[in-house]
Amino acid sequence: MLGAQTLMVAYRDLQRFWKYKWWLAGLITMNLADLFIFALVFRGIVRRDVVPDYFYFLAPGIASIAAFAAAFTIGREVMMELRRGFHHYLLSLPISRIDLVVGRILGGVVRGVVYQMPFIALLVILTGVLGPALALALIVTIMVSASMSSLSIALSTAVKSLEMQATVRSITYFAIFFLSNVFYPESVLKTRFPEPVYTMIVNNPISIATSIYRAIFTPEIVNDAHQVEVLLAKLTLWTITLVVVGAILYDRNLKN
Repeated sequence: MLGAQTLMVAYRDLQRFWKYKWWLAGLITMNLADLFIFALVFRGIVRRDVVPDYFYFLAPGIASIAAFAAAFTIGREVMMELRRGFHHYLLSLPISRIDLVVGRILGGVVRGVVYQMPFIALLVILTGVLGPALALALIVTIMVSASMSSLSIALSTAVKSLEMQATVRSITYFAIFFLSNVFYPESVLKTRFPEPVYTMIVNNPISIATSIYRAIFTPEIVNDAHQVEVLLAKLTLWTITLVVVGAILYDRNLKN
């Protein structure tokens, strides 16, 4: 059955995720430090007329980063398996190539969703938001995890050199991480970057997801004029595009 085989591949990737205990501990520490040290320190520094409460401004962004970082890990494993020829073993199993491709992307999605859930729970505790808004937050999490999982797989399969793959992945990771609205309000970004760069920053998937989370959990903190429906449409377009590209590139490498 197609669905069962796909889920088996995704479950394997989730199980492997928990094996990186020290990496996970470092990632959790970094995310919590950003929120409870960095945000609280800058809470008293950032101008209140720009951001009324920097702690509540940053909290939704940390949720976006959490899903992004966890989902992005799948690309490194795909890269190492292709380099070591382990994909030949995977192809020898009674699993179709389509199941394998979809399962790997789904594995990244599950990693992003599972890792991010405590941060969503923290947002609920901080803001008291419940009900249908949480369903929307989950949909956003699934989409941003799918797009980042697919992007990571695409980067890991598009470049043959291991050193170049690591370089491209790192540059992409930090570009998405820092060239976003996670740490800075869009009103400030607009005054610091040329219009084309600003447009790219506010329309990258992490910025879009962060804007939606802020609209759900902390709408009173920022005055960025965004319609959630438009943001969802943009994120959907990113997700479909990256999933298709990631699947095609990974499938091409499996055939070769």
